[in-house]
Amino acid sequence: MTAGPQIVIRRAEDRDLPALGRLGAHLLRTHHELDGARFMAPGEDPEGGYAWFLGTQLRDRDAVVLVAAHEPNVVVGYAYAGLEPQSWKELREPAGFIHDLVVDEASRGQGIASALVSAAMDWLRERGAPRVLLWTAQHNVRAQHLFARLGFRRTMIEMTLEL
Repeated sequence: MTAGPQIVIRRAEDRDLPALGRLGAHLLRTHHELDGARFMAPGEDPEGGYAWFLGTQLRDRDAVVLVAAHEPNVVVGYAYAGLEPQSWKELREPAGFIHDLVVDEASRGQGIASALVSAAMDWLRERGAPRVLLWTAQHNVRAQHLFARLGFRRTMIEMTLEL
């Protein structure tokens, strides 16, 4: 699948882990800056931590990590999605879940995020997911507009109280 000029959407590979770590650390830092009480602190090596975590997901048959790459293989974004079973705790039937969506700041506005979401939804649909859920930070209005344009609707509002 392609997106924008010279962008290819493909499954992530081990060689992509340094770039995935960098992008994942950006996601983590951004969320922590939005609400440091709600989102985990980046710690000493968020790039290494995120690369390790996403590396564990590359071999999970119920998960997919997709990258958006310029040729030759310069990763500028990724999506991480997975299949989730029925949840009585969340009052929902089985679903696909898009956990992460990140596009490098310099590559935004080229349709890369939309292409990554579409590719993730295709992967989830092929595996029988009847619906796709995702979360977005309250203050991330740009992402909320993107998801609405792609047909997502608001269904839950998370509220947090620190004890």
